[in-house]
Amino acid sequence: QVQLVESGGGLVQAGGSLRLSCAASGRTFSRYAMGWFRQAPGKEREFVAAISWSDGSTYYADSVKGRFTISRDNAKNTVYLQMNSLKPEDTAVYYCNAGSIAPRVVAGLTDYWGQGTQVTVSS
Repeated sequence: QVQLVESGGGLVQAGGSLRLSCAASGRTFSRYAMGWFRQAPGKEREFVAAISWSDGSTYYADSVKGRFTISRDNAKNTVYLQMNSLKPEDTAVYYCNAGSIAPRVVAGLTDYWGQGTQVTVSS
């Protein structure tokens, strides 16, 4: 079992930055691929970024490439999402997820999800 708790959301002006954190419970965190999704009002949940457990490979949605960076600290059981150059269209609830392999995390086919943290970007 893995429990995920996100934090770091808030209100920021366009062009600003935020860093989201996702703290995971469980002794095998280092063996899980981790990811971030987001859901804006009235829209479906969409993939944002993922990081593998094996070699640290990263994956990004085209909409965030060059602006967002995903990283992990296995000693702290935490995955981060550094978000720079934020745009109003980045406004959403951001969720982290965990899965056995990165492709499943990217596809959202995972059993473990956090409760979400709100990010609001004002224009």
